[in-house]
Amino acid sequence: MARIVEIVGATPEVRAIESQIDRERPLAVVAAELADRASLTPDEWQTIPLLINPPALAPLAVALLAEIHGRSGQFPAMVNIRPIAGSIPTRYEVAEILNLQAIREEARRRR
Repeated sequence: MARIVEIVGATPEVRAIESQIDRERPLAVVAAELADRASLTPDEWQTIPLLINPPALAPLAVALLAEIHGRSGQFPAMVNIRPIAGSIPTRYEVAEILNLQAIREEARRRR
């Protein structure tokens, strides 16, 4: 958390949302339920800055990004976590914070 505070310059409010899912269920439904668990109002979805640590399951992470974009009108920032080289047992650190909206806007210039 200290690294995130260092990068973003503020202490974020953390909402730990369990992301283990039943793979038999449609991902769009599961993504909507995960977003609902954040307990944000429609106004909050559109006005507060979001920083997510997406689920490890790639298809669910993509569906959740689509859900968040639909609710907020933009992509959130994302925490990139990487293993610490040589750590035993394996530990992880915050590598960077990606501004997905800025990445999208830059990509649009390459169309």
